[in-house]
Formats: sequence, structure tokens, C-alpha cells
Amino acid sequence: MEHTRILLLLYIDVCLIIGFYMYLRRIKKLIGFQLGTNISVVMGGMISLLFGVLLILQFPFHFTLITILSTSAGMIAGASFGRLFDYQTFVTGLTNGMLVGLMSPMIGTVIEMPNLFIWFMHVFFVLSLITIIISIKRS
Repeated sequence: MEHTRILLLLYIDVCLIIGFYMYLRRIKKLIGFQLGTNISVVMGGMISLLFGVLLILQFPFHFTLITILSTSAGMIAGASFGRLFDYQTFVTGLTNGMLVGLMSPMIGTVIEMPNLFIWFMHVFFVLSLITIIISIKRS
């Protein structure tokens, strides 16, 4: 049951990320580069954190592969979101996704209450998305 829930959460996360990317792609001309930098940092970091922790809980004995996957996912996401705005934002998202992706499997291996931490991460992720959307509307 636990493994099915983790895979479902990964699927929901990917759907939210793709939907948010499509939303940003449509309105990228309305967003300044400072807000774009913050968006790429948040998305690259959150995606690599979510992927690293959820995958290490799913496959606890594949630390090296999970580190590579979470780092790659964070780099791709940070770079993709940063590419919407400018090159400097691209580099910022790329490096932040890489750094958090390298650290997130380590966090996943030492948590003592995984269910509580998973829910905390997802609440934090959704609140980050809401904050970004509010910031876009106000800019």
C-alpha cells in the first residue's frame, strides 16, 4: 500500500508541474526576470526535493541511482522553468536544481516519520505554487 501511495504522489506531482509549466509558458511575457528567477529556483528545488525523498523511500537500496535521477529531474525542471525567462534565470534554476537534487536523497534516508514529512513537503509545495500564482497576479 505504501509503495502505491508514493507512486501516486509522484504522478500527481508530475501532473502539477507540467500544468504549471504550461500556465507559465502562456503568460511568460507578463513576468519580470526577478520573479522568473524565484520561480525557477523554487520549482527546480521543490521538484528535486520531492523526487529525491519519494524515490529513496520507494527504492531505499538504490542510493546512487536515486541521487542521479533526482539531480537530473531538478536540473531539467529548474532549467526548463528558467529558460522561459532568460539565460541568467536558466543557469540559476539549473544550479539550484542540481544542489537540492544532490542533497534530497540524503534527507530521505534519515527521516524518522516519513508520512508526516511527505505530507509536509506536499503542503509546502502547494503553498509555494499558490504564492507564485498570487505573485504573478500582482506583478
